[in-house]
Amino acid sequence: MSKDSVLEIQENGYCVLRQHFSQPLIDTCREGFWPMLLAYLEAHRDTPNRGPHRHFLPMPFTAPCFVPEFFFDETVLRIVREAMGDRVVADQWGCDTPVRGSTHQGPHVDYQHPLFAEIPDLDLPIYMLVISFGLVPVTQLNGPIEIAPGTHRLPRGEALRAVVASEIAMQSVPLEIGDVLIRHPWAVHRGSPNLTDTPRALVSIRYVRRWYADDSREVNSIPQAVWESLTPGQQSMMRYPICSTSSACRKRC
Repeated sequence: MSKDSVLEIQENGYCVLRQHFSQPLIDTCREGFWPMLLAYLEAHRDTPNRGPHRHFLPMPFTAPCFVPEFFFDETVLRIVREAMGDRVVADQWGCDTPVRGSTHQGPHVDYQHPLFAEIPDLDLPIYMLVISFGLVPVTQLNGPIEIAPGTHRLPRGEALRAVVASEIAMQSVPLEIGDVLIRHPWAVHRGSPNLTDTPRALVSIRYVRRWYADDSREVNSIPQAVWESLTPGQQSMMRYPICSTSSACRKRC
């Protein structure tokens, strides 16, 4: 399955692992995170940071929101490593949430600065992948991501032109609880409107080749106790700040 998934990512820019994470794992994460999310949305109601009524916030590295199963899933890591090699790290952990009143985003790609500015359209192997899963079912009504398949393989200007001209159709990607979306962030995509009264919480982890680094997303710190609970192999895959004092961690998380 992993080889087929890698081929699908290489061809279309994304794949979906159906019913991959267990529902109890997702339910427990949601129950722990939901009060934090609602408090954030209330405090930032008038200052959305991803467009009208669309918010991003970093996820905490504390149970039950953080569990190793999300980061070190054997199948997901097999796909990530087959696409990018063994030397990969996780460096982002956040939640994208449109609420009622959100609109279609413009078609775009993530991490828009090319690796080599002097050759912006250089065809490169995959060096970053984003995995995402919903804390609620992602339906046609609450704002599924829409992706234009194959556009990660085109020069960016050409990809955006083809999408705007409807030469390449965008595909909506609904997700049931437990489904995992793995996508190339250079595939042209956009968020769609949430027409419901329930925030559409989509949690994401980014994996990159070890040599790549940027600070394009805010991340929380890992509390020292959580860090020490990880195996050396798991620690080697986590590129996040480590927080040595509980009071400072509470401020960050």
